[in-house]
Amino acid sequence: MPDSSGAKSSHPGKFGINIEGTTYAWERETITVTQLRELGKLPLDTQVIEVDLKTNAERTLAEDEVVEIRPGQGFGRKVSFKRG
Repeated sequence: MPDSSGAKSSHPGKFGINIEGTTYAWERETITVTQLRELGKLPLDTQVIEVDLKTNAERTLAEDEVVEIRPGQGFGRKVSFKRG
């Protein structure tokens, strides 16, 4: 089912994690870079970037970083990530 950004959601969940245009359901309030890689099938040889969907500001995540997912962040509690 498409969400407000037009991305497809695989399953309903507490949060929607947008990775390169695909929304993945996520139940926890945090996610690690390793979990992002596994969820979005991102290769190990590329950096993961967090994108603020309101301002389009980007920041590169550290490999051992834990990202807090906050309600209201991005579109409908979504955080967007893409390859660096």
